[in-house]
Amino acid sequence: MLADYGYVLLFLVNGVVFAGITLLVSWMLRPNRPDEEKLMTYECGEDPVGSAWIQFNNRFYVIALMFLIFEVEVVLLFPWATVYQDLGWYAFWAMIVFVSLIFVGFLYELGKGDLEWDKPQPEVPRYIDGVGVVTHDWKPEAAEVATATTSATAATSSTTAGSAAYPINTDTPFESGIK
Repeated sequence: MLADYGYVLLFLVNGVVFAGITLLVSWMLRPNRPDEEKLMTYECGEDPVGSAWIQFNNRFYVIALMFLIFEVEVVLLFPWATVYQDLGWYAFWAMIVFVSLIFVGFLYELGKGDLEWDKPQPEVPRYIDGVGVVTHDWKPEAAEVATATTSATAATSSTTAGSAAYPINTDTPFESGIK
């Protein structure tokens, strides 16, 4: 009985020796003329620009993982579809439960917002005559109250941008650069 495993060992040794001899012969016969173009990192025909060690947005990884999860569902669904009539009702209900669980996972990801590829819109300030530059959260009633309280002190001090009457968001693209 142990001698039967000798055939398996012989087959494995024969495969390793054949692969080694093939690699050695191809290494000896190939031309070796490296130049700058051949040694450059290949990026789908494009010249690489910058460092390869950049941080990607996590959304790429989440979308890739969700693709793998749903791809596994499809891979398991095709063989089942070819033989489900031979397996009976048990196989049918087992696959209904499987697809339902995957669908619940899909709804969870959808509800969590991982499938939305939204880009935050920049907050653009606007100009109002007599008021100045304001952000989207500016309220006219706050300006009236602040104007009444600051009119008494207008002779001694000037109203500065960023006071209660004129709130200016410094995180807008115009003041601090686009984020």
